[in-house]
Amino acid sequence: MTSIIEKLPRLPVTDALPDLGAALSAGTRAVLSAPPGAGKTTLVPLFLLGEAWRGDGRIILLEPRRLAARAAAGRMAALLGERVGETVGYRMRLDNRVSAKTRIEVVTEGVFARMILDDPELAGISAVLFDEFHERSLDADFGLALALDAQAALRDDLRILVMSATLDVERISALLDDPPAIISAGRSFPVDIRHQDRPAGERIEDGMVRAIMEAHRGESGSILAFLPGQAEITRTAERLDGRFGPETTVVPLFGNLGQKEQDAAIRPAPAGTRKIVLATSIAETSITIDGVRIVIDSGLQRLPVFEAATGITRLETVRVSRASADQRAGRAGRTEPGIAIRLWHAGQTAALPAFTPPQILSSDLSSFLLDLAHWGVTDPADLRLVDQPPAAAVEEARNLLRLLGALDGSGALTPAGKHIRELALPPRLAAMILHAADDGEQAAAARLAVLLTEQGLGGPSVDIEERLRRFAGERGERAEAARRLAQRMAEGFGRAKADAASTPGTLLLHAFPDRVALQRGGRGRFVMANGRGGELPETERLAGAEMIVVADLTGQAGRQRILAAAQIDRAAVEAELADKIVREDQCVFDKASRQVRARRVVRLGAMILEETPLPRPAGAKAAQALADGVRQLGLQVLPFLREAAQLRDRLGFLHRSIGEPWPDTSEAALLARLDDWFVPFQEATRGLDDIKPASLQEGLMALVPYEAQRDLARLAPTHFEAPTGQRHPIRYDGDEPVLEIRVQELFGLKQHPAIAGGRLPLLLELQSPAHRLIQTTRDLPGFWAGSWRDVRADMRGRYPKHPWPEDPAAATPTTRVKPRGT
Repeated sequence: MTSIIEKLPRLPVTDALPDLGAALSAGTRAVLSAPPGAGKTTLVPLFLLGEAWRGDGRIILLEPRRLAARAAAGRMAALLGERVGETVGYRMRLDNRVSAKTRIEVVTEGVFARMILDDPELAGISAVLFDEFHERSLDADFGLALALDAQAALRDDLRILVMSATLDVERISALLDDPPAIISAGRSFPVDIRHQDRPAGERIEDGMVRAIMEAHRGESGSILAFLPGQAEITRTAERLDGRFGPETTVVPLFGNLGQKEQDAAIRPAPAGTRKIVLATSIAETSITIDGVRIVIDSGLQRLPVFEAATGITRLETVRVSRASADQRAGRAGRTEPGIAIRLWHAGQTAALPAFTPPQILSSDLSSFLLDLAHWGVTDPADLRLVDQPPAAAVEEARNLLRLLGALDGSGALTPAGKHIRELALPPRLAAMILHAADDGEQAAAARLAVLLTEQGLGGPSVDIEERLRRFAGERGERAEAARRLAQRMAEGFGRAKADAASTPGTLLLHAFPDRVALQRGGRGRFVMANGRGGELPETERLAGAEMIVVADLTGQAGRQRILAAAQIDRAAVEAELADKIVREDQCVFDKASRQVRARRVVRLGAMILEETPLPRPAGAKAAQALADGVRQLGLQVLPFLREAAQLRDRLGFLHRSIGEPWPDTSEAALLARLDDWFVPFQEATRGLDDIKPASLQEGLMALVPYEAQRDLARLAPTHFEAPTGQRHPIRYDGDEPVLEIRVQELFGLKQHPAIAGGRLPLLLELQSPAHRLIQTTRDLPGFWAGSWRDVRADMRGRYPKHPWPEDPAAATPTTRVKPRGT
């Protein structure tokens, strides 16, 4: 093997290979950081073939995408002068090229996760290499955690190498217990980075076309243009159509293309011609497109974002990270000096995030938790993950797996869960095949599952039945491989029926029982069993269906767009999901009438299939429904008149001043405790307008422990009795109790009015005879002795008929004017 290594091309990573070899000979873990173009993907695995510790074991190289895996295997095999499948092979979901001679096996990250889950000892494997780890896919994070677990418990001789062009070395090294970190030199050729700021409001396709035309006129060599997705690539290709002669071809490159089309995109342009490759981030890493010396970067990418609250994964177009921008620019310097044109202002680069967010933070975790349970772990925190997944997403995944019968109450795999995991499909679709097999319809279910997991098969139609018809007639390597995969899945369940009777909608009921949808609100508008809505364009055939099953949708809560669905009839729903359909009498609050209504309903989850009105209700259920109305509309709909409002203020004041046992009477607190103080006192009430203020007072007092109720009048009295004998209400709606009173009523009072046994002074708002505020004070004796003189002088002129004594502390309190002649 040494002679083979000597024949390999010299690339920047070559100088780092001796240090890498020493690190993996002395230990079992290492980290390699090598910029784009360094050659790590092809040279490192070939170099490790000659290491003594390998013996005759295989080297597994993980790649993030199928295209990258095929390209890496092909390039390594070519360097050895062999065909793929001999010393170097690859393994992926729809395609395997390995043999007994294979010693370097390039696999996609998801394939490796299943390899180690099925064989934790990784028998016959000497090393696992995680390439392009900076992309931080969920499968890569999980695969590394499993490899570390297996190495610690079962395979202390297993080598683990983490490689990347833009690696967060410190975090990864810490996870691996600080193994040697080897830093390789940069790209082989320099790249001139230029910026062309795209005007605000300009479509990305128009800016890209302009940049491509300028670069094509002014520079030589092929062009690689990065766009966020397939739609933008298609529109850009349409705008470029007919603009070049036969010496320049425009080719797309994205994940939904077949293998032949992808391979054609990365194949060098024939001599004397140029190529313009319009690509997504699929071309960002691990592949070399010979002849490309110009990269044009839109600066955008499309990332899946899972929302635990809706259970939906939607695609978002976002700015690339600085690491991705560097990776893209590096494509221009792989084989000769190049140019990278960025369609944004140079100053914006510093504002880009350093790295692309890890998938584990924004993914559907149902497959992850299923595999975790198979590994014998119920809590992700028990694995060595770079980032722990969000708790909400973990709980959402657990709930789904319980719904599908894959996990039991303790989080362990059920027998059904074991079958679901073995199918290597999203759990929903695996559960569908498992259920269909009971009726001998596993073949139809498997074809449907493969169609839904392989984007682009059967065309872009929302109608799954239409896509299945097209898929049945599709020719081509990818379609044939997909059909073979479906056949292998179905064969694992024995003999299938020749003619499946179930429609796609019926099959999908067991994958998406929570997404059965009923048309509600007009053509194309549906409400699902999970309570959420979804929309179809009115022009779609399915928009007129009464019921559908939604297999895919996107968008934020309240504006969800259905991407894939199948029609279903109610009879099939009732037959297939009989155990999930509930028949019950309900009391509900009708917001329009402000009344409680009763109805008999047939429902699936939150979706009402049928309802019948019942006589107007009363009792505990009606009171609960009324409380729901209060939660919807807020406490302002309740008749808190003077006495009830003052009681609420008094209790709230004592809560703020003393705390327990006095209850919190803020709106949020009272809404949270409606079952304690509202519901028990409204069982005879049928609508908001029927609520009696006295019932609110009773309810509020029920929040006060009986032994404390006697202290309420002493600690927070309702009124203050003035020296005149008149009673004045005390306000408790602020931070301190307030008494509004005309100043003449306090004449003769030598102590400041107080409550709580004289410990808490009242804030006096002293008023004129016309009830206008003239002074506030917390010290009445001080007021008499101080500013009273100025107040008296002013008030005597305004109200000459009223008494204004020089010594009010010794005067007689009054509510009247002075007697005549005084």
